[in-house]
Amino acid sequence: DNGYKMNNADRLRELLEKKPLLRIGGAFDSMSAKLVEINKFDAIWAGSFAISAIRALPDASILTMTEFLNVSASIVESCKIPLIADCDTGYGGPSNVSYTVQKFEAAGVAAISIEDKKFPKQNSLLKNGNQELISEKDFVAKILAAKDARINKNFMIIARTEALIAGQGIKEALNRAYAYEKAGADSILIHSKSKSPEEIFEFSKQWEGTVPLTVVPTSYPDVSIKELEKNNIKMVIYANQSLRASYFAINKLLEEKRKTHQKKEENELLGFESTLHDLIDTFLVDVAWEFKDLKSYRQRLGWWKDQLGDIVLEEITPTMIESKITLLKKLGKKPGTINRYLSYLQGAF
Repeated sequence: DNGYKMNNADRLRELLEKKPLLRIGGAFDSMSAKLVEINKFDAIWAGSFAISAIRALPDASILTMTEFLNVSASIVESCKIPLIADCDTGYGGPSNVSYTVQKFEAAGVAAISIEDKKFPKQNSLLKNGNQELISEKDFVAKILAAKDARINKNFMIIARTEALIAGQGIKEALNRAYAYEKAGADSILIHSKSKSPEEIFEFSKQWEGTVPLTVVPTSYPDVSIKELEKNNIKMVIYANQSLRASYFAINKLLEEKRKTHQKKEENELLGFESTLHDLIDTFLVDVAWEFKDLKSYRQRLGWWKDQLGDIVLEEITPTMIESKITLLKKLGKKPGTINRYLSYLQGAF
């Protein structure tokens, strides 16, 4: 397992070299991360806002490093695409950042992002929020500590400057970005709360550094992939759209359920149940690859049955195998992978 996990950083670097722009989807748990993977994003973003929100907490440095780490470790175990962890301010000073890098790299995370705000932070898009930055020198010390702590040089340290968020302008943002690059940052995340991407594009136009630029277009969601590529952006992070979609869908369903109790809703729920079966089947396909020997696989199936009841069946009939192969094809799995899995099922059961 460790060999596989440690390759995530290498894979993210390889993607950066091969593709003009990486699309990174936000997630807050293993299921949302799996959906990011199924929908063919290049990588996953474990964002502090979303992870805090599902615990009904504000994005204000309340959760501990260990709590964020546990979420990231669970996602790495569940998914095969790289994970970038949002580590806020690094959970303290340079020593804390060093320990953070050690733990997140050991968990198989491909990269971490740290930002130059004071601890405890406030969310960047909070209306009338107090967005205070630490000194350039102090943040450089954190980057140096992060760089020294990593084992794999491909493990990325993404330096996020909040100079635009704090209203300090493009010149200050550029000055900080150059200092962070010189200290060893592998990418600069330039953040803005402007409703248009023009501020970001002006920064990228003036940027003369060599490390790639990363953006989070939460406040300017209409920006296109072509516009980002044209302006030399290498990574775009859709940080909390999945969280907001989940909130909207759950809230809408509960409101309708409380008010109407109509048959139509039951039919919609049955449709959801079918989708849930497909998703569970997807998880079981992944489990089959992780647990090659029959004893371990049957133990894992027993765990699934304890969690989900009769949705998970221990015996796989030829008809079920056919449905699983159909699912694999729908998910775009390679023919060779499908054939190997088919052989595994036929041999194991």
